Amino acid sequence: MAHSAQKGKLLAIIGDEDTVTGFLLGGIGELNKTRTPNFLVVTKDTSIGELEDCFRGFVNREDIAIILINQHVADMIRHVLDNHTDAIPAVLEIPSKEHPYDASKDSILRRARGMFSAEDMR
Repeated sequence: MAHSAQKGKLLAIIGDEDTVTGFLLGGIGELNKTRTPNFLVVTKDTSIGELEDCFRGFVNREDIAIILINQHVADMIRHVLDNHTDAIPAVLEIPSKEHPYDASKDSILRRARGMFSAEDMR
């Protein structure tokens, strides 16, 4: 059975209050056995260290298959995101209400572009 298709795999989200609230209302909020949530609301008081620790914690959790992160938050810990090369959990950068999506900053798209030449895209 494929890793991400196994029963019980979760989405995790790191983002601003509006984004996280929307996903929580959609039903993704969970606590694991140690009562650790699968989400982090980022505020102006959230430190870079907290973001890095949260992201690394999500990467190391067996129950998380996809990590969604607001792109403006991802920019704050880009050095950590760029070091994550495993397929699972997949890391997807998403826009927020106040910060539009910029494909040139997305680490997954940059890696995908590096795999193909311009001729491959024709």
